[in-house]
Amino acid sequence: MRIGELARRTGVSERSLRYYEQQGLLVSDRTPRGQRVYREAAVDRVIRIQELYAAGLNSAKIAQILPCMRDADGGPAASATPWLVEELSSERERIDRMIGELERARGVLDDVISVAAGSRNGPVDSAA
Repeated sequence: MRIGELARRTGVSERSLRYYEQQGLLVSDRTPRGQRVYREAAVDRVIRIQELYAAGLNSAKIAQILPCMRDADGGPAASATPWLVEELSSERERIDRMIGELERARGVLDDVISVAAGSRNGPVDSAA
């Protein structure tokens, strides 16, 4: 499939797909005229890349991890190693820290929203 079809099927821009190739995350074949042609498995690969980006991993980390994952289901490939467990555990801890920070920020926003919503109904009792 051509780059436009891969972009359409994955919801990822052509520019991002080119970037993935540049970073070694995605591979294409070339036609005699130099146009990119992707295999069907590229759809799953791009989805996996997007999931890893959404988890907060950078392209260098994704490039290290992808060879250890199956594209179709994201499960570990035969090449998964104890190193991968350490890397992914470290990333999971980082994500857990980020979740905690986001929950604290949400709590502050909830308090501000509550106070602001209360001020619409008259003055808020500052002694409360």
